[in-house]
Amino acid sequence: MAGKRRQFGRVRKLPSGRYQARYVGPDGLLRPAPETFRTKRDADDWLADKQTELRRGDWHDPDAGKVPFGPYAAAWIEERELTATTRQLYGSLLRQHLEPVLGAVTVAEITPPLVRRWRADKLAAGTGPTTVAKAYALLRAIMGTAVDDQMIRRNPCTIKGASTVHTPERPTATVQEVYDLADAIQPRYRALVLMAGFLGLRWGELIGLHRRDVDLDHGTVRVRRAVAELNNGQRQIKAPKSAAGKRTVTIPAAIVSDIRDHLDRFAEPGADGRVFVGAKGATPRRNHFNRLWHKAGEDAGIKGLHFHDLRHTGNTLAASTGASTRELMARMGHSTARAALIYQHASADRERLIADALSALVDKGRGKTRTGEGKQDPEPEGHAGDTAD
Repeated sequence: MAGKRRQFGRVRKLPSGRYQARYVGPDGLLRPAPETFRTKRDADDWLADKQTELRRGDWHDPDAGKVPFGPYAAAWIEERELTATTRQLYGSLLRQHLEPVLGAVTVAEITPPLVRRWRADKLAAGTGPTTVAKAYALLRAIMGTAVDDQMIRRNPCTIKGASTVHTPERPTATVQEVYDLADAIQPRYRALVLMAGFLGLRWGELIGLHRRDVDLDHGTVRVRRAVAELNNGQRQIKAPKSAAGKRTVTIPAAIVSDIRDHLDRFAEPGADGRVFVGAKGATPRRNHFNRLWHKAGEDAGIKGLHFHDLRHTGNTLAASTGASTRELMARMGHSTARAALIYQHASADRERLIADALSALVDKGRGKTRTGEGKQDPEPEGHAGDTAD
């Protein structure tokens, strides 16, 4: 009704002819709309929406998101309980891939179009898809917290599948290749290769083993810790990533004697003695071992196989035995079924190839039998096309 005083907010006409809408927020401050409006009706509609937000308790401080992304992201990393390696990874992703473009942008100004442009530019500049996926996942997590903090209403990271890391399928060594590599490497690392290849343990888990963790009488290895190497050269002894990572893995009887020989010749004495030590008594470093590994691969005539691929080999062999998803999860140290299902799928594909090959042999054998039978007992004339199942 004309002349009726507005109960919520104020609208005024500016010298430019446009209209400004303002209201008093729950904090008692006068809050102007972030933009002016072409008509008074548009300003009234904006105020009506804002009043509805207040009534629903859905009001957000429009100034809350006016914080530069860089400092907010750095604080986000600092406040979380992360392993040293994860904290190092996040810091690197922030410094190298997020801050250069988004660091000075306020959290509220990071929009879906800006995120899409950032991602497209990174890929176009030649940054690896895996790195971009990890950086995007970090950005999405940080902005998700900004939503929880009521700094923004919605997460601007809306690209489906952008945080999925697509890694090429790792090569798998044969049983003979595992032994060839074990024979080619320095003797003190022979058992390390065999345990990686047939137990599926990670490098850090193997290096973290102590004598008390290896029970040859019962044929088991207990995984209770892992050694992580940081970029600055420091090493950290840590617990596995999840509760599932703490596990007991059964040793194949075929390599028990190799492990026993290693313990007798190379491991430190005593229950707390380290199972794997270098020639000078130090915990092996990955970069030094990699040189030995590459030389062993050359000597064995095996190219393109990384040490971590031995874990893939061990898991693939375990899946090929027909182990259940739960059994594979326990052996591999995973808390979700995703990885186990991948190995089971690979095993099923291999089983199909085996079955197809067997089928070809059966068909070939039946053909030969029929030919032989035909020569001994020819079918009556006029019935050459009839066969019996």
